[in-house]
Amino acid sequence: MFSEQSSSATPGLSDNGSAVSDKYGAGPPPLTDTDLLEMYRTMVLSRKLDQRIWQMNRQGRAAIVASAQGHEAAQVGAIRALDPERDRFYIYYRELTTMLALGVTPLELLLGFLAKEGEPLSGARQFPLHGAIDRDRRDIVSFSNVVATQLPQAVGVALADKMRGEKRVTVAYFGDGASSMGETHEAMNFASIHRLPVIFFCENNKYAISVPISQQMNIESIATRASAYGMPGIEVNGFDPVAVYEAVGAAANLALSGQGPTLVEAVVERFLPHTSDDDDTRYRPPEDLEGIRDLDPIPATEKILRASGTLDDALDEEIKSLAQKIVNQATEDAENAPFPEPQDFYEQVYAPGSPGDQS
Repeated sequence: MFSEQSSSATPGLSDNGSAVSDKYGAGPPPLTDTDLLEMYRTMVLSRKLDQRIWQMNRQGRAAIVASAQGHEAAQVGAIRALDPERDRFYIYYRELTTMLALGVTPLELLLGFLAKEGEPLSGARQFPLHGAIDRDRRDIVSFSNVVATQLPQAVGVALADKMRGEKRVTVAYFGDGASSMGETHEAMNFASIHRLPVIFFCENNKYAISVPISQQMNIESIATRASAYGMPGIEVNGFDPVAVYEAVGAAANLALSGQGPTLVEAVVERFLPHTSDDDDTRYRPPEDLEGIRDLDPIPATEKILRASGTLDDALDEEIKSLAQKIVNQATEDAENAPFPEPQDFYEQVYAPGSPGDQS
């Protein structure tokens, strides 16, 4: 079919939404200043929480961390274009902003990083951001940190929804490294053949752990792979929440109208090492990091809001102070929470009455 490479001429500003809509059909409703302000609030909260979790890891208080810094605009823009009460979200381990945008609280997330009682995804039995949660019909699933395994699973649930006649969109999140896995080929091929309501949302930060994208593939754009499966492919500036919103909104409309899957590639940067256990100075040259913080989506979005008169110094200070207050309180509450009881270890592992059931 075709691939659409869309990017903004001005960092943080999007004028490509109409082009995407013209190519792929109706896009989502235009964002209001209030919408963008709420997205900005989530991005600020995510950054404050991310920084706190990274700090706690360095202090030996939190488990392994995969930072979302640099991915915030892509994640919040995608969620704004979807319906959390309708759609299904198959995430991977770098989706902190996505989780916040879907209504998971900073406290619940911190309980996971500290392995405390009350963690909603796995009962603190897995890595942070792993497990599944159904909160107010928000279907969020991450079975494993083995890359790309969530894509066939997302396709399977989308097939079930189609067979039941349910109007939902399933979004499969993954990084550029996962795009090189066999599961990705199988998932996209199957979804396209059966015209399933799936959005394959690739956050391309140009590194598969330590492997640069130039050593992963001999193409410049992951979105161009969509044509081989007979589905639309959209490459979008992942630092621009408005551009991502437009792209994902157009993909969601295609899915809901029975026209099948779309591959959306949000091009971003990874501001920090792959995880808190990684030393990226061993493989990432210093010049690769030069200037990437100039692309930071948070000050770019702040600039848009200030230009429109939606944001001033007082409101910006209020937003950032409130975010810090929320993170501080969540940190205190999480640290004071108890660890799970040892006798609960096998809960939600074996089916009731099965040989392994310990209840």
